[in-house]
Amino acid sequence: MQTSETCAVSIITPCYNSRVCISETIDSVLAQTYGDWEMIIVDDCSTDDSAGIIKEYAAKDPRIRYLKTAVASGSPTIPRNMGIDNAKGKYIAFLDADDKWLPDKLERQLCFMEDTQCDFVYSDYEKIKSDGERGNRVVRMPQKATFWDVIETCVIPCLTVMIRRDTIGKTRFKYVSKEDFVFWLDILKKDVVAYNVGEVLALYREQPQSRSSDKMAMIKEQWHILRNIEGVKTPVAVYFMMKFLFHGFIKYLK
Repeated sequence: MQTSETCAVSIITPCYNSRVCISETIDSVLAQTYGDWEMIIVDDCSTDDSAGIIKEYAAKDPRIRYLKTAVASGSPTIPRNMGIDNAKGKYIAFLDADDKWLPDKLERQLCFMEDTQCDFVYSDYEKIKSDGERGNRVVRMPQKATFWDVIETCVIPCLTVMIRRDTIGKTRFKYVSKEDFVFWLDILKKDVVAYNVGEVLALYREQPQSRSSDKMAMIKEQWHILRNIEGVKTPVAVYFMMKFLFHGFIKYLK
């Protein structure tokens, strides 16, 4: 297989101590029905053998690229930004090291973007257990998302996103809690609208110790973003917090 100076899609995957899941994640990309991609896996100084596993895949397929942060950052922010900075693709997609895509994810989203000429898409997804067991726990997302939709509650699942690289431009993930949420807001501030392709295209692996498992921390983070990062006035922020709590309750019933 030949390498290329450009490709259609750059897939950004931050990785830290993911030896248990990383092979499944990479295999789900290798199984894509659309093949013009590169997968940039950025190792945040893992202490397990994640690096060795990734390098084995990279040795077999030049579309897989291994990068490593200088020091452990403890956040996906720096690895994702490194991935964007090194990306060659026309489009950027995000996939964490413990999640998976269904085989037609890239093909369906690329077709949608080309047919509609939109710059930012996402999709529905399915929750799976930490051991990979599926149980048809599908999470349906809204048909489209504007800045004000997302600031109400983040309706854009990171593992399903694809964005035109020109639309991202110089925007990068910030070193804050809920960095993906803030990144989507920064993109949508550019008068961009994100669209849901309306299909389940990804599998989100629930981890007992994940950041999203700490509900009180999530509430505090949401308030901090509304008031201190986005500068939303207190009465409006209270309204958005009520909406956030309602949507969160419905989401976590699934």
